[in-house]
Amino acid sequence: MYRMLASATLLGLACAAAQAETVGSVDTVFKLIGPDHKIVVEAYDDPRVTGVSCYLSRAKTGGIKGAVGLAEDKADASVACRQVGPLQFNGKLPRQEEVFSERASIFFKHVRVVRMVDPKRNALIYLVYSDRLIDGSPKNSVTAVPVPAGQPIPLR
Repeated sequence: MYRMLASATLLGLACAAAQAETVGSVDTVFKLIGPDHKIVVEAYDDPRVTGVSCYLSRAKTGGIKGAVGLAEDKADASVACRQVGPLQFNGKLPRQEEVFSERASIFFKHVRVVRMVDPKRNALIYLVYSDRLIDGSPKNSVTAVPVPAGQPIPLR
């Protein structure tokens, strides 16, 4: 019973850690009806690497469609991940894993952040991109978090 409760709590914490937290935003286009177009900055913590936070900036479409959730956001996004505390790995990491995804339109478009492990340089690489079912975008941004030389990255 206690093990099940502990497992459910850890799973809930891992899922909660991957949820974006809005840090701030700036308006880019005034819209008479509905919210303005804006650039939003969101923060999230890597659910498998304690001590790493990523900051994602991306366009959010306003207007009437944006207000009711029918707008398609632009594919432009940028990511910056930093070590914000002691690094601790929560289990072995795959060489590549999606760590965050958020809907960018009502149908089939997402902004995704993928973590890649570079064992040769002992670094974590984070890539942000946008995909769509039919026609994705090559626009992307990448950032790296170096891991101290004495601390190996546990790989699967």
